Amino acid sequence: MSEEREQTETAPRNPHPYVLFARQQVETIVTERRTLGWQDALAVSGQRALWETSRACFVTLKKAHDELRGCIGTILPAYGNLAEEIAANAIAASLHDPRFPRVQNEELPDIIVSVDVLSTPEEVRDTNQLDPKRWGVIVEQGIARGVLLPDLEGIDTVEHQLAVAAHKAGLQSLSGVTIKRFEVNRYRERS
Repeated sequence: MSEEREQTETAPRNPHPYVLFARQQVETIVTERRTLGWQDALAVSGQRALWETSRACFVTLKKAHDELRGCIGTILPAYGNLAEEIAANAIAASLHDPRFPRVQNEELPDIIVSVDVLSTPEEVRDTNQLDPKRWGVIVEQGIARGVLLPDLEGIDTVEHQLAVAAHKAGLQSLSGVTIKRFEVNRYRERS
């Protein structure tokens, strides 16, 4: 991952191409029920290298005061390139996050979009290798899996981070789990 883990966009005219593309996909799926494709990504930025890589990502939608509105992602690449990955996760965060109703057209002006591009997860044998500000975690046991992105408000200790991830997996304890960590490059719209 690059040395810079987070790029918060401050200039509304200059959002990162990932954020701009995710925003366009959210707006397009909500208003037109249409999926964007490779050519749409290239129209956002002609830098093919941005889109050609195969990486996992999360697309997060928030409202005022950092209120979560939708967040869906992949921990391993599910599509052939990052353009497809971002588009699919933007659609899922808008329409299919089971915690929320579908995003409505009137909500679009108030939604803030972020895209987290993940490193390849690596197994952790010692929780001293974790830091909730730097590393996201995956807690697995059998088919149960809980994922938590890094640097989330209110998640300040490794113990709390693992407990939340285990809870998301439906696990009562961390006994017998596999723990993996990953880094993200975070791109956000100006809030």
